[in-house]
Amino acid sequence: QVQLVESGGGLVQPGGSLRLSCEASGFTLDYYAIGWFRQAPGKEREGVSCISRRDGSTYYAGSVKGRFTISRDNAKNTAYLQMHSLKPDDTAVYYCAAGDYCSGSTSPSVGGMRYWGKGTRVTVSS
Repeated sequence: QVQLVESGGGLVQPGGSLRLSCEASGFTLDYYAIGWFRQAPGKEREGVSCISRRDGSTYYAGSVKGRFTISRDNAKNTAYLQMHSLKPDDTAVYYCAAGDYCSGSTSPSVGGMRYWGKGTRVTVSS
């Protein structure tokens, strides 16, 4: 079956770190742009980051710039979101998605969207 599976979420204290993983099965993730999105309770979905498939260019929302790093490991068919200096406002369900290219001038997104994961929950609280 074709799917994206996120993992690595959990409870972390403010200022802490987490690394989220997005593993693809049933298709080759290497040839897709990968985006990370999040949705907090009562708020609309927000683009967090994107990494291109060709040159590896990365894009970040202003709210996470300098704190989050997106990467990919083609050999493992997996993308990652390394999160540092986490804040309570980062609390959300985080989703990964695969598409043709990164897009968005102010908020990262993925054009030609093909696949979505089911999400992993991140809670930042003392």
